[in-house]
Amino acid sequence: MKVVAFNGSARKQGNTALLINHVFSELEKEGIETELVELAGENIRGCTACFKCFENKDGHCAVKNDIVNDCIDKMVKADGIIIGSPTYFADITSGIKSLMERSGFTALANGAMFKRKVGAAVIAVRRGGAIHAFDSINHFLLINQMILPGSSYWNVGLGREIGDVENDEEGVRNMKNLGENMAWLLKKIR
Repeated sequence: MKVVAFNGSARKQGNTALLINHVFSELEKEGIETELVELAGENIRGCTACFKCFENKDGHCAVKNDIVNDCIDKMVKADGIIIGSPTYFADITSGIKSLMERSGFTALANGAMFKRKVGAAVIAVRRGGAIHAFDSINHFLLINQMILPGSSYWNVGLGREIGDVENDEEGVRNMKNLGENMAWLLKKIR
C-alpha cells in the first residue's frame, strides 16, 4: 500500500511538510509506503475549462507543460492521498488549488479515478483561517468520492517560522492520530 502527499507550501520542508511527515511516520510503522511531492518552485496554473479531459478520456489534463499529470499518475497509483497546505489569506495556496482543480476535473472526466481512495487534508496555520483551508481540501476529497478518516481534532498545526509546528503538541498529536487512523482504514478497505 502507498500514500502520496502533496505539499502546497512555497517553502520546501516547511511546517506543512513537517506535519505531513508526522502522518507518514505512523503510516510507515504500519508498513505503508509514503511519498512526498513538494509543489514549491513549480508553476501550476488553474483549470482552463477546455473540457479536453472529457473528450480525450486518457486520465490526463490537456495542459502538459507542468507537473500536474505526473501528480495525477501518482494519485491514481496510490491507495491514499494527502493534500497539505499552509493557510494563505484564510485558504489554501494557489498551487494546491490549481492541482485540485485540474486533477479533480480530470478524475471526474475519467470515471471517478480517485473513488474510494483514502484521503486527508493537512493544514499549517499561523493564526486564523485554518478551518476554511481544511474545508476547501475536504470538499475536493469528498466530491471525488474519497473516504476520509478523522483524528482527535482538526488536521491543523500552528506555526509560522519553519519548525514552529513542532512546538504545537496538540497539532503533532493530531497528525499522529490521523496517520494511525489512515493506516487502520487503508488496511480495512484492502
